Amino acid sequence: MGSVDPEFTSPICEFKPLDPEEFRKQAHQMVDFIADYYKNIEEYPVLSQVQPGYLRTHQPEAPPYHPESLETILEDVREDIIPGMTHWLSPKFFAFFPATVSSAAFLGEMLCTSFNAVGFNWLASPAATELEMVVMDWMANMLNLPKTFMFSGTGGGVLQGTTSEAILCTLIAARERALEIIGIHNIGKLVVYGSDQTHSTYAKACKLAGIFPCNIRAIPTTKDTNFTLSPVLLRKVIEADVAAGLVPLYLCATLGTTSTTAVDPLAQLASVTNDHGVWLHVDAAYGGSACICPEFRHYLDGIERADSLSLSPHKWLLSYLDCCCLWVKNPALLVKALSTNPEYLRNKQSESDSVVDFKDWQVGTGRRFKALRLWLVLRSYGVANLQSHIRSDIRMATMFERFLKANPRFEIVVPRLFSLVCFRLKPVNGCDPSYTDLLNRKLLDRVNSTGQIYMTHTIAGGVYMLRFAVGATLTEDRHVIAAWKLIKESADALLKGNYA
Repeated sequence: MGSVDPEFTSPICEFKPLDPEEFRKQAHQMVDFIADYYKNIEEYPVLSQVQPGYLRTHQPEAPPYHPESLETILEDVREDIIPGMTHWLSPKFFAFFPATVSSAAFLGEMLCTSFNAVGFNWLASPAATELEMVVMDWMANMLNLPKTFMFSGTGGGVLQGTTSEAILCTLIAARERALEIIGIHNIGKLVVYGSDQTHSTYAKACKLAGIFPCNIRAIPTTKDTNFTLSPVLLRKVIEADVAAGLVPLYLCATLGTTSTTAVDPLAQLASVTNDHGVWLHVDAAYGGSACICPEFRHYLDGIERADSLSLSPHKWLLSYLDCCCLWVKNPALLVKALSTNPEYLRNKQSESDSVVDFKDWQVGTGRRFKALRLWLVLRSYGVANLQSHIRSDIRMATMFERFLKANPRFEIVVPRLFSLVCFRLKPVNGCDPSYTDLLNRKLLDRVNSTGQIYMTHTIAGGVYMLRFAVGATLTEDRHVIAAWKLIKESADALLKGNYA
C-alpha cells in the first residue's frame, strides 16, 4: 500500500468549530468575563499607559499549532490586552464623543452575530431588510422627520457603519446626478462645501468620490458666531464659483461639530443650496440624537429642505459601534449611483421592484443584520428612557459648567449646547497668548497622566481649548465631581509652580 498524503488524514480529535453545548459553556464564561470587566472598569487607568510595540514582546511570533483553552486565552486578555486598552466605556472617559453601550444593544449584537446573515438583498434574509426599514422609520418618527425621509412616505433610510460611509454614498449620488447633466468629462468642475469645523472625514470622502482637492471649500467660521457656517458667506463663495465656470455640487452642514458642537443654521443654508441646485447633507452624528427630546428638536428646523441626513446612535443612543442611520429624500438617486446587478444575485422579487435591496444603498455588498441592535434598544428602553438618558448627560455637563463658572481661573470658550463643555484656564494679564496655550496644554497632560480621567483638546478660531464630553454609559454625578476636583487641583498646582 502506498503512503497516505498527510493533507487528507483525520485530525487526532474530531474538530467541531461550533458545538452547541461547548458554545453554551464558553459563552457563559465569556459573559462572566465581560460583566466583571464592566463591573471593575473604574480600577483601570482610562488612558492606556503602555508604550508602542509592547504587545509584540508578550505574544509569540506564530500562532499555536494545537488548540489552547479559553481559560488560557482569557488570562492573556486580562494580562496583555486590557492594559493596552484606552477604556472608552470607563465612567471617567470624557474625551472625544463617547461610544455608548447597553445591555439591550449587546443582546442585539449577540443575535446579529448568531444569525450571521449576509443581507445584501431582500431574498438573502427578508427579515433583515424589512426590520431595518421598520427601525429606520421608527427613528425618523422619534426625530419628527417629514414623510419625505421615510419608507412610509416617499424616502427611506439605511444603516451604514459610519458617518464617513453615509457622506460618501450621498456624495456619489449627487455626483452622478450632476454628471448626467454636465458630462463626465467635466468632473473637474464639481465643487463641494463645508465649514472649517466640518469633520475631517468629509474631505476624505470627497477625494474618494473623485472631487478635486482644489474644489473642496472649507468656509471659515468665527468665535463671534460660535463657529457656525454663515449662509451669507456660503452664498458668496458659491456665486464666485459659478462666475468662475465651476459647478456647485454638495454642502455638508453639521448638527453638533466635533470641536465645539456648533449647529449650522439648516433653514438658512437650505435657502442657498436650493437656489443653486446643491445637494444638502446634514451630518447630525452627535447632536442629532438629542433631537428625540422636544426641547432640542428645533435644531432640525429646515431639515425638510435637505436631501439627506445622517445620525450615529452609537454616539448617544446606547447602540454599540458601528451604527449610523442615513435617510435620503430620493432613494432612487442612491440606488442608481450604487446599484449592482450580477446574474448570480438576480431574483424575481428584486426584478419586480417590489422590495428593497440594501446592497444598492451602500459601498459594499455584504451587510450584517445590524437593525437587531437598534430594535432591541428601542423596544427594551422605549423613547422615554432614551430621552431621560440624554437629559441626564446634559444635566451632568451643566453641573460641570457651573463648577467652571464659579472658579475665576477658568472660562467657558463657547456656549454649551449639549453635553460637551469647552473651557480653558483664563489668559494671564500681560502674557503672550502662546503662554495661555502652554498652560492649558500642561494642564491637559497633567490631568491625563494620572489615569483618573481622559479629556482631549481642540483648536477653533485659533483658540486652544479643553473638551470635557459627558456621555459614557456608566458615568454618574460622582465621576463628574471627581473629575472637576482633579482638574481644579491640577490647575492650582500648575499655576502655583508657574508663579513660584
